[in-house]
Amino acid sequence: MPTIAELLLAELEREAIGTRRMLERVPEGKDDWKPHPKSMPLGYLAALVATMPGWVAAMINQDELDVTAAGEHQTRSASTNRELLQKFDKALDQARAALSATTDEHLMTSWRMLAQGHVVSEQPRYVAIRDGALNHLAHHRGQLTVYLRLNEIPVPSLYGPTADERGF
Repeated sequence: MPTIAELLLAELEREAIGTRRMLERVPEGKDDWKPHPKSMPLGYLAALVATMPGWVAAMINQDELDVTAAGEHQTRSASTNRELLQKFDKALDQARAALSATTDEHLMTSWRMLAQGHVVSEQPRYVAIRDGALNHLAHHRGQLTVYLRLNEIPVPSLYGPTADERGF
């Protein structure tokens, strides 16, 4: 029977394929573009999607993370698409290494997300990884598909064909 870490790693690998295809299509020179004044800019959203796998490592290697604090996990836009993909590869490598080195017992221990020092959530690490990293990644990647579509960039398939890649 596979461990929790092995199951999470397999899911991360499945999600990484579509995420890379999406990030490869992010246009350069449109970092400030957004579909609505309340929306986040394209460059920020793309960098967020690229770095989110690194949150897995933080959820395993740290007992808590303040998402409002400056530091390694603060999202910064990439200058080029190549840099964006490098950020993604680094985050993916960090997640793979952390998942490969952890145990089910550790994944059952508590992890906390803070905002300005206040606890936003506290849950077992494996739940934080599923909800706060992997599901959250799928959510923001979905936003990115809309941004691509509105910029006339073909949307790659993620879980099935798109209007741009029917596959039949």
